[in-house]
Amino acid sequence: MRVTSHPRAEAGDFAFTAENQTRAKTLIDRYPAGRQASAVIALLDLAQRQSGGWLPKEAIEYVAEMLDMAPIRVHEVSTFYTMFNLRPVGKHLIQVCRTTPCWLRGAADLTRACQDKLGVGLHENTDDGLFTVVEVECLGACANAPMVQINDQYYEDLTPERMAEIIDDLKAGRDVPIGPQTGRQCSAPPDGPKTLTDVPARAGNGADKA
Repeated sequence: MRVTSHPRAEAGDFAFTAENQTRAKTLIDRYPAGRQASAVIALLDLAQRQSGGWLPKEAIEYVAEMLDMAPIRVHEVSTFYTMFNLRPVGKHLIQVCRTTPCWLRGAADLTRACQDKLGVGLHENTDDGLFTVVEVECLGACANAPMVQINDQYYEDLTPERMAEIIDDLKAGRDVPIGPQTGRQCSAPPDGPKTLTDVPARAGNGADKA
């Protein structure tokens, strides 16, 4: 028997926009009746995007109320997963992968390059509100180490010098090619593909055609 006597969430002034309300309903409807709590991560992500990249307390508890969950349960989710930010972050959240392949290939140098270029420490925001630098665990692009994730995009095969150039481009509002930054095709060997050599490179990944 489900207990529903938990304290009511205090959602404050946060509320989904009309567009996000529709999106939230679509996400909740993916699950059977009584299982709407399964949508909690998706709704927290939606709330974080609406809030400018972080989750204020009011947004967390708004999600709890929407899903009829005890507020503490949603706070537990938001504090467990590092994908959720519990304080404001810059417009460009630079997440430097520090797990073994990236570390061996110079991840620490990327972190230093970001900090030196921006004049901030880890988890600090630049004064203009444009950048935050954090270190994270494996982002799954080990063949193209070292790499960073900036917001939703991957930038791979990096050097400290290229990292500084990317920061300059983002600060100036210029487009930056995503994926490998050395011209290689996806995760093909650095000197070019050895198989399927007639497959063209995907547009926008910074690679030349095979």
